[in-house]
Amino acid sequence: MITTDFVPGSPCWLDLGAPDVEVAAAFYRAVFGWRAEPYGDQGAGGYTLFRLDGKVAAAAGPLPADRARSAWTLYFHTPDADETVKTVEQAGGAVLSPPADVGADDGRFARLADPQGAEFAVWQPQRYPGFETADGAGSLGWTELYTTDAAAAQTFYRTVFGWGTQDMPLPGGGGGTYTLLRPANCSDERMHGGLMGVPTDLLGPAGKPYWHPVFGSRDCDATVGLVTGNGGTLSMGPETAEGVGRLAVCNDPSGAEFVILTPQAAL
Repeated sequence: MITTDFVPGSPCWLDLGAPDVEVAAAFYRAVFGWRAEPYGDQGAGGYTLFRLDGKVAAAAGPLPADRARSAWTLYFHTPDADETVKTVEQAGGAVLSPPADVGADDGRFARLADPQGAEFAVWQPQRYPGFETADGAGSLGWTELYTTDAAAAQTFYRTVFGWGTQDMPLPGGGGGTYTLLRPANCSDERMHGGLMGVPTDLLGPAGKPYWHPVFGSRDCDATVGLVTGNGGTLSMGPETAEGVGRLAVCNDPSGAEFVILTPQAAL
């Protein structure tokens, strides 16, 4: 499960790079009930916080100049962004945006990529720890990496964050392996995501590995109806995965991918 009790290597933030932040805010408000709030002194269309029942669940900002398409970025907690960036470089990853301070004392972040090209970010908190709600309907409940080299990805993230891993067969009996991820020195209850090997031709328009967020839902099918009814599209599902729940892979109106999941226990 994902919690707001952040430890090194755990998910702690996520934001959307959007070509039109106000359009994105309207879509996610319709789908998840998120309410948009400008961050700091940002004006309309600038960096925007998304609140669910008053608590920050995610954020969105203008699409970075070096990114060709809209996408979600997942951030992982670090006590020292500069040291983590050095480790990423030594492990064969890339620095997309060097460590930089946010606000007067909110925290420090860096945008990075693993050796296969999947982008992610790290957050070193100061005044601002990270998102304020998780593991529920309308909030982040899981993180997932689709990669061209699962073994190399495991080695990289173990080196950078110390993540523990556990392999399991993919649900459905079709073969393949899904690797569960958890922060270093944490129990299985703190598993926060998974990774799996995917052929290049199944990696979407960009054709490279990527992370995507999984958001909780009380009713996957109903949430999918809100997605497609508000300009989003459906890539897969809804379908029931044994032992996991009912899920669907969706895209917002700008093409950013995310997954909707009603956990097995809630079905």
